[in-house]
Amino acid sequence: MSKEGAQNRRSGCPVSVSLEQFGDRWSLLIIRDLMVRGYRTFREFQHAGEGIATNVLADRLRKLEAANILTAERAEEDGRSINYRLTSKGIALAPVMLELLLWAARHEQTAAPCGFVEQMEKDREAILAETYRRWEQRDPTPLLPPFQPVIKSSRRKTR
Repeated sequence: MSKEGAQNRRSGCPVSVSLEQFGDRWSLLIIRDLMVRGYRTFREFQHAGEGIATNVLADRLRKLEAANILTAERAEEDGRSINYRLTSKGIALAPVMLELLLWAARHEQTAAPCGFVEQMEKDREAILAETYRRWEQRDPTPLLPPFQPVIKSSRRKTR
């Protein structure tokens, strides 16, 4: 267990420590996009459809890099471009992200197709194995497609 930065923490609670590293909406969406959508560049994140402001995106990328959750690398094909990539610490969040996705699909109205969610629930291990394979092989093929916006209503999906 790392003691890095422990003196600046609100508390020693593992949940609190985790939230300090990546617990805001934008950081989790950046991690999601790196993990399952194959996004790598500032421009791809900016055009992901979430509506993140450029200054917020730049700030979150910096914070995630400082937390060693992602790394910035010069693109091989164009040395002027920067590609972002999850570190081993960042890809270790895959099970957490999968469970967040499944939790929301079970309890809230989302744009995730029901069949897709059921398949993910039935075979978590295969989904995680494919996520890790893509990360290890630097395969940018999306695991999840972008979901369409949900029209807000007061109804909740329950099981």
